[in-house]
Amino acid sequence: MQVRYRDTDAQGHVYFGTYLELCDEALSAYMRAIGMPYQDMVEQGTDVFYASATCDYIGSAKFEDTIHIEARVAKIGNTSITSQFEIRSDGGEPLARATLTSVCVDPKTRQKMRVPDSFRDAVAAFEGKRVDG
Repeated sequence: MQVRYRDTDAQGHVYFGTYLELCDEALSAYMRAIGMPYQDMVEQGTDVFYASATCDYIGSAKFEDTIHIEARVAKIGNTSITSQFEIRSDGGEPLARATLTSVCVDPKTRQKMRVPDSFRDAVAAFEGKRVDG
């Protein structure tokens, strides 16, 4: 991704909250890559809400820098999915490391529900291993 002007703050580097937006975009791309786009999950009866977000800031990116975001599902619990992200500069220097924890819910009742087996299987096939907690 290329850093847009709107992603930066008055100090001229990527605004801290933007990193979590980038992780959200990367997770959406990950879900498409494993064949489980977000909207398909909702249509199949499972919505996903963020429950927790952490980010450790290591470096700094500026307007028009190219950055790379690696995303992976690190753990699948009974109702939760923990995703991890590594954000690097074009030269490979680490900029940030983040974790998002999502909870699966019924779209109608908004009550927690088990992570679908279809999602578990798609992640296992993509990652080459099971990540069930």
